Amino acid sequence: MAYRGLAAGNFPAHRTIAEFRPQHVAAFEALFVQVVPIAREAGVVPLRALAVDGTKVKAHASKHTARSDGRMRDEEARLREPIAALTSQAAASDAAEDATLGPDVRGDELPAARQRREERLATIAAANARLDARQADDDRQKGRTPDDGRKRRGTTPFARDFGVPPDDAPDNFTDPESRIMKTSDGVDQCDNGPLAVDEASQMMVATGLTNCAADNAELLPLIDQAHATLGEHPRDVLADAGDRGEAPCQTLEARDITAYMSLGHETRPAKPPNPAHPATQRMADRLASETGRAR
Repeated sequence: MAYRGLAAGNFPAHRTIAEFRPQHVAAFEALFVQVVPIAREAGVVPLRALAVDGTKVKAHASKHTARSDGRMRDEEARLREPIAALTSQAAASDAAEDATLGPDVRGDELPAARQRREERLATIAAANARLDARQADDDRQKGRTPDDGRKRRGTTPFARDFGVPPDDAPDNFTDPESRIMKTSDGVDQCDNGPLAVDEASQMMVATGLTNCAADNAELLPLIDQAHATLGEHPRDVLADAGDRGEAPCQTLEARDITAYMSLGHETRPAKPPNPAHPATQRMADRLASETGRAR
């Protein structure tokens, strides 16, 4: 109210603020990077420990606009029959108009119902193409090639051909880059914004954004980003079971960072040590200590 008084009752509309933000994303990011080192120099961010976790952010889309690959293909087949009937009806109408009014009179406009169905078909085709491309990329990362079919030497065959998504693979018409994710309120259409927060000050010192619900690929990039901004590594890193793994444990040890990552069985009997995961076992021993339990 004080600012409105100084501005003679004027105030920016919500749309003005909403438009201002995307126009200056780069400036906001630069400002974020400037604030964190200043807070570090002022002693606000001691950087003794960083807590890392994913943050599910609701997408600007409803989960109800998402369709599975199988359901979209069924919908595509269902739409083609009435489109064929409407096309036949339109051709008959054109022929009748030509006979009555002459061939020079236009009568080739698409019926409105057909236009709507064809628009829906185009939307479904685009969504199917995204799913196919996404599945092909996933298959290549797993070592598959387009010519392997379903054959797999010496083992059971693949469940599906290369680049063919499962029937339950989803795509969202409104925001194709977002994904269905599990949240504290159930499942929703979301993106994942992982955060690294200074334990003492509760200040965010690194952020990320991904459409992968799993967090384990985001731990080290967040630590790298915090190091690039602040010029040093934290002493400790706290994370939940979603970030665990032998590779990040070894990397953090090499950087002289003490990791406290939940292994998911602190309330149950621990599994026997795995000789192939020495860094994970050292962390499990650390978690079993009084300090580890407190962490």
